[in-house]
Order: sequence, then structure tokens, then C-alpha cells
Amino acid sequence: MTESLRTFMNIFSDGVKQIVIPNIQRDYAQGRNTTEIRRVRERFLDALYKAVTTDASIKLDFVYGSNEDGTLTLLDGQQRLTTLFLLHWYAAKKENIPLAETEFLKKFLYDTRPDSREFCKFLIAAKVSFGEKLSAEIEDNADFPLSWKKDPTVSSMLVILDAIDEKFCDVENLWAKLKDGAISFYFLPIDDMGLTDEIYVTMNSRGKPLTDFEHFKAEFKSRLDEIDGELSDRIILKIDTDWTDLLWDYRDEDNLIDDGFLAYFGFLCDVILYRKDDTPQGKSRDPFDLLKEFFNGDVRENVDFMERSFDCWYELSKREKISAFFADRVSTGSRTNKFINRHECGKIITYFDRADFFGDCVKFSKKLSLGQTVMLYAFQTYLLNVDKISDADFRRRIRIVNNLVENSKGAELSNSENRNNGNRIPAMLEQVDSIIIYGKILERDKIRNKYQDSFNSTQLEEERKKLLWTAENPDKAESLFELEDHYLLYGQIGIIGLGYPEYFERFISLFKCQYDKISCALLIMGDYLQTMDRKVYQLGSPNPKSWQNLFHKSALVRGFEDTKEFLEKLLRSTKNFDNDYLNRIIDEYLAKCERDSEFDWIYYHVSYPSFRAFSIGLKDYGKYCWWDFEHEPYCFAVMSTEKRLSTNSYQPFLKEVEVNDNISREHLGMRLIFGDYYVECENDSYVVKNLETDKEEDRLTITQRKIGDRLIDTEDRIKKFAEWAKGYLY
Repeated sequence: MTESLRTFMNIFSDGVKQIVIPNIQRDYAQGRNTTEIRRVRERFLDALYKAVTTDASIKLDFVYGSNEDGTLTLLDGQQRLTTLFLLHWYAAKKENIPLAETEFLKKFLYDTRPDSREFCKFLIAAKVSFGEKLSAEIEDNADFPLSWKKDPTVSSMLVILDAIDEKFCDVENLWAKLKDGAISFYFLPIDDMGLTDEIYVTMNSRGKPLTDFEHFKAEFKSRLDEIDGELSDRIILKIDTDWTDLLWDYRDEDNLIDDGFLAYFGFLCDVILYRKDDTPQGKSRDPFDLLKEFFNGDVRENVDFMERSFDCWYELSKREKISAFFADRVSTGSRTNKFINRHECGKIITYFDRADFFGDCVKFSKKLSLGQTVMLYAFQTYLLNVDKISDADFRRRIRIVNNLVENSKGAELSNSENRNNGNRIPAMLEQVDSIIIYGKILERDKIRNKYQDSFNSTQLEEERKKLLWTAENPDKAESLFELEDHYLLYGQIGIIGLGYPEYFERFISLFKCQYDKISCALLIMGDYLQTMDRKVYQLGSPNPKSWQNLFHKSALVRGFEDTKEFLEKLLRSTKNFDNDYLNRIIDEYLAKCERDSEFDWIYYHVSYPSFRAFSIGLKDYGKYCWWDFEHEPYCFAVMSTEKRLSTNSYQPFLKEVEVNDNISREHLGMRLIFGDYYVECENDSYVVKNLETDKEEDRLTITQRKIGDRLIDTEDRIKKFAEWAKGYLY
């Protein structure tokens, strides 16, 4: 198959006796009156107008057809050629071109519907004076049946004829300019193949009627032509051949690849902006606006980047399916379901919806999240440098990038110039280049803009240490990677550290147990809780997010090292964990507290269900509110939300002894109502007050003694209150 440059006039040569739009084709769509189609129509006619009124001729996209016995059956290009047919008809009628010279117009036939076919024949013979609106004059013709107006192709052609008349009415010598080749297109004959539905569907994947993709390509080619005609021809040919083949597996339900191409082109334009320390945020992502950005600056560099970026995926697709390439290197995990994540040697786990980042870009989402953008860029960087990077090295390096992305969220994954953290993506992409190509994590002062932050600083430092550690301990690397893939850690293992690799398996074993038992056993090791402020504290709970909060270090949270210390203490205690082992820790601790008459707040937390919200059927975020943890450890509330007290919060020392739901929600669960009285809890007492006057009526004091810096109960206050309250409050 050999393509050639043709005009609408000279295509009727070399044995082409007629052009037929087959009945398998859709209706002519460029005259539809929708907002999107009007925009497409205006742009296309503007491009044609520019071609016949300036020296800037236009070369339209490829037209494909099967030529059998002189009949050229169009496979792709119907919309463009139909518009050109109407423009030539208009020029011929407007300038009274001799019939002998316009004979070829009769050879353009529509076989989609009978009315469409007859209307085209009617147009050739019709006489028009251009004295009124062109469509009205045509419809007023006695040979124009009213039924034709119901034909979508006919109605669309009438709209286009009015648009052509409005746009080209003042153009002089229009026919001569068309004849001289002001408008041409590339023609690719498909010989000896015959017309089948399969061929049609494949070739027609480029021309979704309700998009402006064809006009995008026309404008793209026009701009390329101004730079380098040979380059332009090569790129457009690839769009219609290699790159269409590349995107075919990701076609939409209409068997079109248009949106996929534009989505990936948008991704590349974003990368070009980031490489200039710019950002797409706040900018239009309309394809034609993207073209303006693309052709701004070093155009040849941008075109080269685009060509290589498409080609690298195309070359991969010739070796294996892209989805299979990703499936061999990425699996999809969960941060909420402990049974989904499964470590596999040589693979990473992503927490995005799909493992195929390329497919996510071209099929499932026109706009990737920033995390997905970085991951797709990392895989593409590998493919662009595949001759320099071994598969084993890439699998190790993409794990680093994945860990950095998964642990850089919120303000860190930002491309906004207006946020405090600024636009971090340019520095992130620079880090990705260094990691994927060279296996090195750049120090901040080595980044091109040394004042620009990239990924989470804690995670960057951890990844540097892990790189050195795995190089020194290659036999233990897979054990580390399995730990990283745990859904509570998703790449950040600082809570365990690298000092005791035997703890890796123990951690995994521990968190196969019931989380409530783990939390209780860990509390017995020590006060492992963390706090974001002076009041709100985080403990573990059956909610995985509580543990994820505890295990991911943040500059905004205090107590991470305490959690690490007491987790290590628990991990030291045995090689293999199960629920029975944790129950023994709990039972021995409770027995010791009762034997020693020492009942600190941990004893109550472990012993009584109300101290753990899920145990009494409430949402449990593992969040607690202490007003003065150091001096009043018995004065706290169990929270039912993540950040603040609410009407569902409660004081657990009161909740455990409530009757008939008599905890006062109005007072955030801090009062227990009994008739005309209520009870509050102080650090060493239960206090009974008058409901109307708030006057103290009675007090139950709890015996305490000082142990270290704290006063500790020497009697179980809950049992004492329950006994004391009999006959007094109940």
C-alpha cells in the first residue's frame, strides 16, 4: 500500500470511476446542530477558508478506500470528502463553471440511504441563484420532496451548505484555487482486501462523528507542515497506522480510539509543562488549546518527545500486550481489606483502581490523578531507556517510585503554584528520571531547582537506607519487599526499621491476628498512642486506618517513636503470633493488675468493652480525647469521629455502667443521667450533681496510690461504682 497526495478533483483518475459511501457507513454528521459539532464545523471550515485565501495550503488527514473495478469504496474519510464535495459543488454553481469541468461531481455517490443518494444527484442538476438563504432556495425547488428533510445526511448537508455560503461568499476564484491544490489530502488505497465489516470497524476507529479529532489532526498537521513537511507526513502516518494499532486494544464502545489518543497527548503536554517548571493547573485542557502549548517553545524537541513516547509503547505492544506487561509487574491492592494484598516476587502493589497505568490514561480516564501521572511517567521512562536498564533493575527501581508515590499524598502531591508546598511535580519527575535510569535518589541540592521539594522527605530518606540495605543484604531483600507490600504499611516500614530483619515476618504474623487483641497486647507493652494535638490521641482499632495512621510517620503527629518502641517489644516476645498467644498476654496482665491492686487506664481499656467502641457496636476510629493525659489519665472520651468530639462520643467509665441508654448526648456523653441527678467522672472520683442546679450532691472517691509520676487506682472503680450505685441511683 502506497499513500499519495490527492485533491478532490484529481482523485478521479488512475482508474477511479466513482467514489461510493457504502451503506455500512454512518450518516454525514458535520451539519448536526449540537454545540460540539458546531465548534468542529467552524474550525474545519476556518481551516479550509485559510487554505484558499492565503498561501498556506492545507493537507488533510489520510483517506482510505478499497478500489475494485474502478469503484472506490471509502473506509475512512467520509466526513472530510463529503464536505469537500459540497465545497466544490458550491464553487461550481457560484462561478458558473462549465458542466464538462464539473462532471466528476456526479461520481461522488451516497449509498447509506436512498434519500441521501437521490439528494446528491439532485444537487448536481439543481439551479440556484444565491439570492436567498441557500438551504431555503434548495428546499423550495419543485424537485425537492419534503421527505428528504427527515434524512439526517440531507439535513446535515443543507446546514453545511449554508455555513459554506456564509464563510466563502466573498472568496474570488474559489474554483481555480481548489483546482490548483489549495486543499489536498493523503490517499491510501487498500488493494486486494475487499470490504469487510472487520476492515471497516478497524479503519473507522479514527473518526468518531461527535468529536473534533479529525480536525485536531488537520490543524496538527498544518502546524507541522510549517516546520518540516517530511516530519509532518511521518507523524500523521504513524497516527493513522502504528499508533492506531497501539490504541486499538483500548478502543471505546464505538470502536474508536480518538479519546484515547487525545488523553495520552494531554498527558504528554502536561509532562512538557512540568519539565519547564510550569503546571497545567488552571489551564485549558481543550485539545486545540493544548496544541498552542505544544507548539510553544522548542517545537522539534516536543515533537521528538511525543514521537518517542508513542513509539516506545507501540514497540512494546508488538512484543506483548501492554496490559500483560503491567500485569507482570503490578497488582492492585487494598488499604481496607487485609485479604487482598498478596506479595509476588518482582511485582509492586498499587492502590489505584487499575494496574495498567497506560490503559488508565487512554481508556478509563482523560485526566489522571497526580499519583497516576507520576507512575505512568516512571514506566514510560523505563521504556524510553529500555536498552540501558535491565528488567531486574527496573523492577527494583519502580518499587522505590511506587513507595514514594503511595507515601506522598495531599499537599505533597501538588502541582499548584498557589499552595504552600508549591508545584512539586517537576522535582518529582526529576527524581523519577534519576531513580529509573540510574538507580539513584537525588539529594535536594542536586535537583535542578534546589529550592523545590519533591516526594515526602521521610519516605525519601527511608528509600535511600533501603537501597543500601538491600545491596548489602540481597538474601533478605525479598523479605523486606513482602513487608512493604503489607496493606497497613504500603511501602513505609519505619515503624519496624531495618535493624532486626527477623521482625519482618513477625509483623506479618502479628497482623493476621484480631486487631482488637493486638491493640490490647500492644498497650500492655506500654503507652503506644500518638497525638496530633493536646487532646486527640490515636490508638489501634479494628479499623485498618487507625493502624495506618500509627505506622506512617508525620511531622504533625507526636509519639511515633513510642509506638515503634512498644511494637518492637511485642515483636521480640515470640517468633509466631496467633490469637491464643495474645490472649495469654492479656489474661496474664489482667491477673497481675488484680493481684497487685493496680488499675491504671490501660487495665480498664483492656478489660471492659465500652473502652473500645466497636465492642459495643459503634464506629471505631481508634480516636480518644484526653484533656490532660499526664495528670488526669482517667478523664477521657471515646470518639465516634476522626477529628473531634460529637454527640456519639462518651466517657467510657460512665458508658460501662449506664442503664437504659442514660448517657447524655447533649453533653457529648460526659454525663450519666439518673432522674433528677447526673454523674460525672473525675480523675479520682464519681461525682453526683443536681440536674437543675449543678450542685454537687454526693461523691464516690476512688482509692489511689502514686506509682512513678502517676496516681493509679488501687481498686476497680467500675466495680466499685456499680456496687455503690445499687439502690442509690438505679
